[in-house]
Amino acid sequence: MPMLRSRKAQDCHERAGVSDAAPALTARIRDGVGAIPPAEWDRLAGTDNPFVGHAFLTALEDSGSVGSGTGWQSLPITVEDAAGHLVGAMPAYAKGHSQGEYVFDHAWADAFERAGGNYYPKLQIAVPFTPATGPRLLVEDESHAAALLRAAEALCVQNGFSSAHATFIEPAQQALFADNGWLLRSDIQFHWTNRGYASFDEFLAVLTSRKRKDLRKERAAAQDGITIRHLVGDAIQPKHWDAFWLFYQDTGMRKWGTPYLTRAAFDLMGERLGDRLLLIMAFEDGEAIAGALNVIGGSALYGRYWGCIRNKPFLHFELCYYQAIDAAIARGLGRVEAGAQGGHKMARGYEPVETVSAHYLVDPGFRQAVADFLDAERRGVAADRELLAGRTPFKLGDR
Repeated sequence: MPMLRSRKAQDCHERAGVSDAAPALTARIRDGVGAIPPAEWDRLAGTDNPFVGHAFLTALEDSGSVGSGTGWQSLPITVEDAAGHLVGAMPAYAKGHSQGEYVFDHAWADAFERAGGNYYPKLQIAVPFTPATGPRLLVEDESHAAALLRAAEALCVQNGFSSAHATFIEPAQQALFADNGWLLRSDIQFHWTNRGYASFDEFLAVLTSRKRKDLRKERAAAQDGITIRHLVGDAIQPKHWDAFWLFYQDTGMRKWGTPYLTRAAFDLMGERLGDRLLLIMAFEDGEAIAGALNVIGGSALYGRYWGCIRNKPFLHFELCYYQAIDAAIARGLGRVEAGAQGGHKMARGYEPVETVSAHYLVDPGFRQAVADFLDAERRGVAADRELLAGRTPFKLGDR
């Protein structure tokens, strides 16, 4: 990956598209989120979504999960007012590949390179390895969003990047990208929605009789001879992380070859996120055999990583889906986001929802080709989502 060109603050200011008639704003590219004081970053990030918080992002940086040799170069973009006050920020990364993103653009890369272009490096505005919806423009006021986006565009142009991509954008921010000329792309995830349930049985009551029986059978089979524990914060000890590391490695090697996170990442997340981590572990004869790591947000429970060293029927469903529902109900959280893909989640009460990414392509011809592709793809995704919505396990009138 080529080194980024140096630039003066004024150069960034002009290329961010901030006019002299507007209040003076300066866009800067920082050398990692760790270069920004935690209080300043978190004032913009808020507390609802833990993945855009300083603690999570710097855990990835400091553990070596992103950085040299990973293909993820942390380049957060910030915007300051004339007094040097931080008014906007975005987590951004120079990427030398398309791994760990969960919004697939390999076909775009192939097409652009067949036409003689270089697709990589590109700019990724995202939380690495985390297909969870959240804010991507961390702003004091929405009026500062355009300056962040112009700065991202300028970074691409100045450094020969083909494109910039913001993934898993929360619904409230999608229009900010579209209004600034970025192309929107839709996909589907499966989330569980808490409609005020007081218990798992109350949730089961809104399912069809057959599905209700199926879920009860699955839970009984998964829990047979198993002890399940929910560990939060300080209750997660080094021995638990050691066990979970083995689970994570097993899943990573089976699914994508090399696990994205280093062992140190789990220690740092445990230290920095504290009670926002929920580790659900299964024990058989006193031995930890499986686990699911969740992150607790202000309004959602996010299922992130799962793994096991001993196969047991339905244990994956139990730890990742049913125990997550139990945890969300107990905490009064509005939804469970259980990760990317997985149509099998529908039979467990998870429903299809739209996820949205936004894309800026530097080359006009490439941009038009992608725009045409997205028009057709968007119609297909909408039709799929409508079809799937009619196949949920809920009784009529209860979804």
